[in-house]
Amino acid sequence: MSDDLARMDATAQAELVQSGEASAAELLDAALARAEKVNPEINAIIHDLSDEAREAAAGDVPDGPFKGVPFLLKDLGAAFAGQPLHMGMKVLKEAGFRAPVDTYLAQRFRGAGLITFGKTNTPELGIVATTEPDAYGASRNPWDTDRTPGGSSGGSGAAVAAGIVPMAHANDGGGSIRIPASNCGLVGLKPTRQRISEGPVVGDNMGGMTVELCVSRSVRDTARLLDAVEGAAPGDPYVAPPPLRPYVEELNDESGGLRIGIMDRAPVEFEVEQPCIDAVRNAAKLVESLGHDVEESSFLDLLPEGADGPDIGDTFLTRWAAGQAATLTQLGVLLGRELTADDVEPLTWQMAEIGHARTGGRYLLDVTLHQGLSRMIAMWFESGYDLLLTPTMAEVPPRIGEIDTSQPDLGGYTRCLGSGAFTALFNVTGQPAISLPLHWSEDGLPVGVQLVAPFGREDLLIRIAAQIERAAPWADRTPPVFAG
Repeated sequence: MSDDLARMDATAQAELVQSGEASAAELLDAALARAEKVNPEINAIIHDLSDEAREAAAGDVPDGPFKGVPFLLKDLGAAFAGQPLHMGMKVLKEAGFRAPVDTYLAQRFRGAGLITFGKTNTPELGIVATTEPDAYGASRNPWDTDRTPGGSSGGSGAAVAAGIVPMAHANDGGGSIRIPASNCGLVGLKPTRQRISEGPVVGDNMGGMTVELCVSRSVRDTARLLDAVEGAAPGDPYVAPPPLRPYVEELNDESGGLRIGIMDRAPVEFEVEQPCIDAVRNAAKLVESLGHDVEESSFLDLLPEGADGPDIGDTFLTRWAAGQAATLTQLGVLLGRELTADDVEPLTWQMAEIGHARTGGRYLLDVTLHQGLSRMIAMWFESGYDLLLTPTMAEVPPRIGEIDTSQPDLGGYTRCLGSGAFTALFNVTGQPAISLPLHWSEDGLPVGVQLVAPFGREDLLIRIAAQIERAAPWADRTPPVFAG
């Protein structure tokens, strides 16, 4: 049974519970067996919550769309009170730190019927595009264990790709949903800014750059989960516009006629590797065959002739570093002492120092530049385009150790540019974007493609993603390390 379940998405597993063919406890036992089989090889799950999961599965499971389906939380972001929350940090691990409250999102996951039995690995504070924290060691890509599953939701990506669970919690501040989705051959939707509440502790994390959802094996799982968890919660600083209809209603919409532009030139200085370009070109042909119009156009066309594209690297750093500086200060309050360089990885400290050094005026200036970029992209969409097609990443999955947070002079941060070249831009601007597993390199590595929609239009992404999935299904493709 466990082997069969490893290949089922969450919707199919929930249907087993609904029909009485399986119980929540049976699904949980099978998931735990799969984790025992493959987790030692990929190091995806770092906290065991099986005892409380068994208690939940044996009790009154909420009658949500995923009633009884096993689930994993990333050890950063959504959390239940009393559970370990270490965020990839040795200092929190050594302190035995635990989440003080339930987040709204964790409550909504529970309300959807999901049974959380563990938490997944993440780099320290989710800073980089790999998952190799000093606190818990490297997570490994099931497609090639010498390579990273990405970051910062790398543990979740590895667990889903290896068949332990059909989907897992993930969040995204510069690509941390879409990068693991690309590296692991999964679906990864970054919702519109503030589509999903980050409360009650967090308002708009890093000025609204981070968002929450999942990595999954199917578009329908992503749509159903988004329906279950989207929407405002008390005290949210602002909210995304409500959907036009439930997202699941987009899954069977066969309408064509969307106008789609292509951008395969990275908005940072990084040469895009050929498999990533091939992925976009093949995806463009597929999308065109589904009745959509594809054109060589992007918001870069709005720049003056001869002007370079927007290199967001340093302005993004201003906001990213400010976030690390604020977080270390907040953690110091919670731990009762000021954190020092000895408490964190070198890159974390380097970024916190930058965050403290750059002035409030510099921060507001860079936010203003990002808002101008947001308007430029919005103008391009308003000129008649529905979607933008790009590579998800500018490179295939890097090898373990290539992104090194011990390097001086932000070396670990700059090495992430190839992974985040096409993703971080849309954290800055707030638009929703989805990575789909449509290509594999000659040596068998997944290569994702990204579709970006106007602000608030996840419906368009889910509609076309479901069309693409029917035309070029990926469910039967499994990695060498697989629990089924």
